[in-house]
Amino acid sequence: MMTRSTRDRIIETALTLAEQRSWERVRLHDVAAELKLSLNEVRAYFREKEDITDAWFDRADAAMLDEAVKPELLSLSPRDRLHRLMMVWLTTLTPHRRVTRQMIVGKLEPGHVHYQYAGLLRVSRTVQWWREAARREAALPWRALEETGLTAIYLAAFFYWMRDDSENAGRTSVFLDGLLARAERLTRWFPGYLRSGAASGVATPER
Repeated sequence: MMTRSTRDRIIETALTLAEQRSWERVRLHDVAAELKLSLNEVRAYFREKEDITDAWFDRADAAMLDEAVKPELLSLSPRDRLHRLMMVWLTTLTPHRRVTRQMIVGKLEPGHVHYQYAGLLRVSRTVQWWREAARREAALPWRALEETGLTAIYLAAFFYWMRDDSENAGRTSVFLDGLLARAERLTRWFPGYLRSGAASGVATPER
């Protein structure tokens, strides 16, 4: 009977093989052979290689949500809360940043429309968890505006991070803080947003 540890081993083996070759060249039968499993045993958890990509990003989501329960998080300003959570998400992926980049490139290849659609859903899901972890309170119509802004910030920071080889992704951290600071200032152009109370998670005195 397969256990969760076996599931994790499948993920780690696929990532290790990708580091040696590339994500494109990883085959599930190679993963199975490395672990002395049958393809049916691998299929019990992963119907296709793309499911391993999803599992890899699920780890980052889980790490971000684990960070959200730490008492000290709520003592941070809303902007710092968003920043810390996103940096935890990115840092979780750092050990395999090159492979992560290859995963994204694979999703964007022409002809992979179903992967591109799934990728959009993945982005939306991560942004929703980011908002939940940061205790966002915006309601419609301001929630939609906030989601759009945070999605743009998430994507910009993610793509910046994919090319950032600085220690502890320091340049990405600065870049992300700048994006959040600009978004924070932008909310002041929307008095209705401020009056709604939605800004309890965004608009704080500028540092």
